[in-house]
Amino acid sequence: MLPQIRFTLIETSHPGNIGGVARAMKCMNLSSLVLVSPGQFPHPDALTRSAGAENILEQARVCRDVKEAVGDCIFVAGTTARERAIEWPVESPRAAAKMIAAEAANGPVALLFGRERSGLTNEEVDLCNLLIRIPTGPGYSSLNLASAAQILAYELFLAANEEAKRIDPESVAADHHSLDGFYRHLESTLLDLDFVKSKHPTRLMRKLVRLFNRARPTSEEVNILRGILTAAQNAGRRAN
Repeated sequence: MLPQIRFTLIETSHPGNIGGVARAMKCMNLSSLVLVSPGQFPHPDALTRSAGAENILEQARVCRDVKEAVGDCIFVAGTTARERAIEWPVESPRAAAKMIAAEAANGPVALLFGRERSGLTNEEVDLCNLLIRIPTGPGYSSLNLASAAQILAYELFLAANEEAKRIDPESVAADHHSLDGFYRHLESTLLDLDFVKSKHPTRLMRKLVRLFNRARPTSEEVNILRGILTAAQNAGRRAN
């Protein structure tokens, strides 16, 4: 279960933070580290801060963008320290860890950590099924990346040890490659049917993406939905 959970660091600027996260992971029996466009990697500072977790750094996968990193994941959670313009489910580390552990019993799961200064972009949040906010004192809310990773790694270690969910293949959610294709199909259908007039209905699509991310459709359900979209497109062409 724990090997299915990917700690995914996005554009980390300080290599020492990468090593610190690797150390936090190894302490809690986590092993899958993914780096999205890291500022400097490999780097001696990463090795020094890893303090014995060199194998995690050696096995780390480097990706060009977040979509590549989470493409085959069935669940994505993102860490955030700020409010978002569009309301989105936010959980504590403990509650989120239980959800992530349950999902990891069925397939790969990604936990996103944003940039040290600016966190996750709105587009990256769009890929998430939920957000995690670590509560802090009111006077100072800035956690170091490795510290945040250690808190979540600990909660995941506890949750995974308690997780006894039985795997039901028919209930496994579709991965993000399938969902991305569905979202592009949905947007083109909305345009074909003149439901929207603008060429790129960004705000509407963001709301629809979040709707379906909450619903967690399975691969079979995504195929059914795409069949409905195709039928709607064909009916619209015949009407014209």
